[in-house]
Amino acid sequence: MEPSPGSRDARPAVAPVAAVLPAGGSGERLGGATPKQFCAVQGRPLVSYTVRAMERISWIADIIVVVSPENIEIMKSIIERYGHKRVTIVKGGITRHRSIFNGLKVFAENEFSNHLLQKPEVVIIHDAVRPFVEEDILSKVVMAAKEHGAAGAIRPLVSTVIASAADGCLDHSLERARYRASEMPQAFLFDIIYEAYRQCTDYDLDYGTECLHLALKYCKTNAKLVEGTADLWKVTYKRDLYAAESIIKDNLSQQVCVITDVKEAVAQVGFLLHECLKNQIKVEAISISLSKNDSHLQNIFSGQCYNFVCVKDKKYAIQETQQLVDMLEKSNIPLLHPVVLISVHLDISENISFSIGMEELTRIKKFAREVKKKNILVYGLLIQYKDHLLLQETVNSAAALIVALIRDRNPELIGQLLVA
Repeated sequence: MEPSPGSRDARPAVAPVAAVLPAGGSGERLGGATPKQFCAVQGRPLVSYTVRAMERISWIADIIVVVSPENIEIMKSIIERYGHKRVTIVKGGITRHRSIFNGLKVFAENEFSNHLLQKPEVVIIHDAVRPFVEEDILSKVVMAAKEHGAAGAIRPLVSTVIASAADGCLDHSLERARYRASEMPQAFLFDIIYEAYRQCTDYDLDYGTECLHLALKYCKTNAKLVEGTADLWKVTYKRDLYAAESIIKDNLSQQVCVITDVKEAVAQVGFLLHECLKNQIKVEAISISLSKNDSHLQNIFSGQCYNFVCVKDKKYAIQETQQLVDMLEKSNIPLLHPVVLISVHLDISENISFSIGMEELTRIKKFAREVKKKNILVYGLLIQYKDHLLLQETVNSAAALIVALIRDRNPELIGQLLVA
């Protein structure tokens, strides 16, 4: 059971906290051939989101991902592709508890001397299919574990729990107000949970599900229960994958950067777009030339913005769009999440009719398909700037299309030229 080191970072001299993520489930309840932890959500495996949730917290020194033997190579490729740091992969056991025990052993067992990690003071145990855990609840369970030896997140019961008799009829029900649902994350003083697992019977290792119970049963440690948030739910069924994707899309759709150049017509449309969009989404508006290395734009790249609108008066100027694509790729923003890039073209000609050839449309679609390989979704939007009296109405329509494209993030629509 040799652990496989993932990509690792420099770490603090002391390692007070580590995290063990059991990810060895078969996904039987989900249905389908792919275990749920490896199912793609917005093109990225679910387990990668959970690893990232831990990785972005600087005080978690080590992240142990426990996977079934046949999925070790898959997990290695995920770590490499998405640039995860401080991660060690461990071969799982045949049950959840045996997998968690294997994850703990990398800090203590002599057989792992070649890969022995520094023993933490506190270890977090968290399901790999609970991707929306936040630092606040992790901090709370860790602090409670330091004081009480063990701690776990709980949530109110949604449904009443009942017990059935042997004949299949109701035996009794529990008073819902007195009980709570045990959730993740949980945290333990390492010495307590490791000793509990060492003393575990085969029955507990094979049929148990609750880590807090093991700490109580074998180490007399009464866990502190910490009220958790609604986003601690576990992806179990196929419908949960759709819900997870909806949440991730919503998180990615909170901000948009509107980029214009300094030309009067472009700047005016950029301003009107900003005013229309700001009632629905946070907007960063900048007026620059993409040929220059603008520090404001670089600051936005270093933030959490995954949506960009580039307004220009050159019809289908792929060269300018390519400049922005190159900047986005260099920033590594598309590494973890798909980036939406909407190229807005202003038609300021006096011609009454507008036409575009099939060759030009084909060129736009080909460009979008190539850029999609970089996890950047490119859409085209045409605004006709002829009648100043109707400009506001046209921009309102454009803003509605922009918000829809950002929220939907539909890869099937890339390369399309929409008309506001």
